[in-house]
Amino acid sequence: MASSKVDWAKYADEQESLAAKVTNLGIVNPATPPLEGSESSKSDENEEHISPAEKSLLQKIIRKGLVETTKDLEIQRRDPTSPLYSIKTFEALNLKPELLKGVYAMGFNAPSRIQETALPTLLADPPQNMIAQSQSGTGKTAAFVLAMLSRVDTNKNYPQVLCLSPTYELAIQTGEVAAKMSQFCPEIKLKYAVRGEDIPMGSTINDHIIIGTPGKVLDWAIKLRFFDVRKISVFVLDEADVMIATQGHQDQCIRIHKLLAPTCQMMFFSATYESAVMEFAEIIVTNPLIIRLLKEEESLDNIKQYYVKCKNMDEKYTAITNIYGVITIGQAIIFCHTRKTAGWLAEKMSKDGHAVAVLSGDLTVEQRIAVLDRFRAGLEKVLITTNVLARGIDVEQVTIVVNFDLPMDQERRADCETYLHRIGRTGRFGKSGIAINLVDSSHAMQLCQDIEKHFAKKIHYLDAEDADEIEKIGA
Repeated sequence: MASSKVDWAKYADEQESLAAKVTNLGIVNPATPPLEGSESSKSDENEEHISPAEKSLLQKIIRKGLVETTKDLEIQRRDPTSPLYSIKTFEALNLKPELLKGVYAMGFNAPSRIQETALPTLLADPPQNMIAQSQSGTGKTAAFVLAMLSRVDTNKNYPQVLCLSPTYELAIQTGEVAAKMSQFCPEIKLKYAVRGEDIPMGSTINDHIIIGTPGKVLDWAIKLRFFDVRKISVFVLDEADVMIATQGHQDQCIRIHKLLAPTCQMMFFSATYESAVMEFAEIIVTNPLIIRLLKEEESLDNIKQYYVKCKNMDEKYTAITNIYGVITIGQAIIFCHTRKTAGWLAEKMSKDGHAVAVLSGDLTVEQRIAVLDRFRAGLEKVLITTNVLARGIDVEQVTIVVNFDLPMDQERRADCETYLHRIGRTGRFGKSGIAINLVDSSHAMQLCQDIEKHFAKKIHYLDAEDADEIEKIGA
């Protein structure tokens, strides 16, 4: 990792600068030469690119309850003497009654798969270190928050638990979970170390838990000495995959880690489990119990896939309106390659009287959250977006996904993984769904054929001008 080569002063306020930029996330890449004859490819310069941190935040916001995963857990023990067992009820954890009451008040009736495996180890004595990976929405935040709250000794009025998140918004999300879970434990005090939180010089923090961003925590701990990092007994690194993807955070986390006592319990949580994440984890966590979900490809069996031949964007729009006029649709998500196309489509649909929402890179984080909340509440029936929502959104009412533009990678080849995540937004919870791909060029047709070959699932031709054919697919 070569962290010793880092200019610490340069990165001390990295998080604050990132937060200041969070409302301007539409990063422009150099334009890819457009494919001749393809109208939709002429605005590639507006292709969406958002930060890993915001992707994670949007995935957390859109979740409504827990995602029930069917994936198996892979357990790895670096220390053969480390205990490993699971629980099926929260009562089996022997929690403080007030904490147990808070867990149930949040709507958790029984532990999720990641919780039933992780919590016994997180709460064990002596404390055990852990690296856990699980998809967004499976309850991992609640798992480590419960462990954080359980470790607090309220007789000691100084910070004992430190939780790092990559951005202000994600730190607030974690803090809200902690506040709800500890609502019947008023003696547990929580402090945010994020932008906008200022403490008078010479002060000492008496709160038990600090949740913050790396830059602010470094500032408070080293420069201003508001608390003693050596007294921290639990260190949580949340969104570790996002941390190492954000310039400076990785080095800031290592610097904080070096100040911790050797006996401090380490909890490392990540949505992905790539080699870079593990390399970082091995610096932070010693002798960890490793829990990760085994990869399982999402099934396409309950999703009917179709393609529609079009000559240009106007014909694509006509195809959408024809389909929308015949099929009874709960809610629909339409994926575009660029936000220029998304804006054009939203304007046309709105003029035709459709309740449409747009999620694009020129919105602030707060505006994006508002758009998602309205769509989840059913106030808009159509959500037009780019790859921002290709992963992570689970809205039960979504019955149809339209690829206005087929997904492709930087080399303009079929992006099969993104396609899988896109059309996986329909057919959720075992229900049937419909995916429609609009093809407007020979290149788009090749993408469609490559995707079909990759998944070995037939993508059927649909004549969007034949109302009877459209009616059949919606039956």
